[in-house]
Amino acid sequence: MNLDQNLFDAEILIVDDERPNILLLERLLKASGYSRIRGTDDPRRVRDLLGERDTDIVLLDLRMPYMDGFQIMEAIQSTVEAGDDYLPVLMLTAEHDPRIKLRALELGATDFLLKPFDRAEVASRVRNILQVRLLNKRVRQQNAELESKVRERTRELDETRLEIIRRLGLAAEYRDNETGLHIVRMSLFAQAIALRHGLSPEQAELLMNAAPMHDIGKIGIPDRVLLKKDKLDSDEWHIMRRHTTIGAQMLSGHSSPLLRMAADIALSHHERWDGGGYPQGLSGESISLEARIVAVADVFDALLAERPYKKAWPEHEAIAEIERLAGHQFDPAVVESFLSALPELREIRARYQDS
Repeated sequence: MNLDQNLFDAEILIVDDERPNILLLERLLKASGYSRIRGTDDPRRVRDLLGERDTDIVLLDLRMPYMDGFQIMEAIQSTVEAGDDYLPVLMLTAEHDPRIKLRALELGATDFLLKPFDRAEVASRVRNILQVRLLNKRVRQQNAELESKVRERTRELDETRLEIIRRLGLAAEYRDNETGLHIVRMSLFAQAIALRHGLSPEQAELLMNAAPMHDIGKIGIPDRVLLKKDKLDSDEWHIMRRHTTIGAQMLSGHSSPLLRMAADIALSHHERWDGGGYPQGLSGESISLEARIVAVADVFDALLAERPYKKAWPEHEAIAEIERLAGHQFDPAVVESFLSALPELREIRARYQDS
């Protein structure tokens, strides 16, 4: 922004109940190169006039009928605060009383212009005030541009972080001979159930983004155990169970709400409502709600999926199994939310079918 170039494009508003004063100031300002000048002899119109255009300076008479200059400055101040802006006011007065000047300054007056008007003084004071005004506008514009860039960069970083989390989740699933679409489905299942359970859209979305990491700890399980086709013996089962604590360790130690939730889900998604789960043997509401929701979403999709070691369950049998496990493996309230979310879950399944 070139200040000299933009200075004479400034919007000027003159408020004086005496029309000759308005005409005189308009003539003086136009002689100085200003062209965008409005004037009113009715102070009641000031608020509407300010709303019509982005005004850069108000030349305001102090003594007027209906509303005096003090009342108008109070109205201007409320407009400025609402718009988070700086609107300079040049007071027009014949008063020499310092108490009046002090009150005007306290209400936000920028400077004073004494009557009768001197052409050189009018030009100098208006120019000085407008230079500050335009510098303020430039700073505000630059700040807005910087804030926009920061928001865009933050959005890009958030998207990158989420993509890394999704891909790590996929890596864990592929090691277990799962398909990437299992991660997508169960995460969306968890979001749908969470919404039916009463979580806010923001919390449900956070859960959707944290859920893909629930089995990340399987990266630390040896292939001889993770990929074994036969039934695991007791030692191997003990090793397999460690994927919950490994996952929690991998994801812990960060202040991000997303990673904190992901760490909790990784640790607790194999806990059972009746206390018979692992790794801590938690029960009931001592298990986080997010982990309880993921447990239902994960098992439901696993039951419906065909794998080398099992056939896919029919949907009605999978639903019956989830209901049967309510109060044992699963939180009964979450199961109720699961049942109410079935229309959404069916849409998700149809959209993300394994090829």
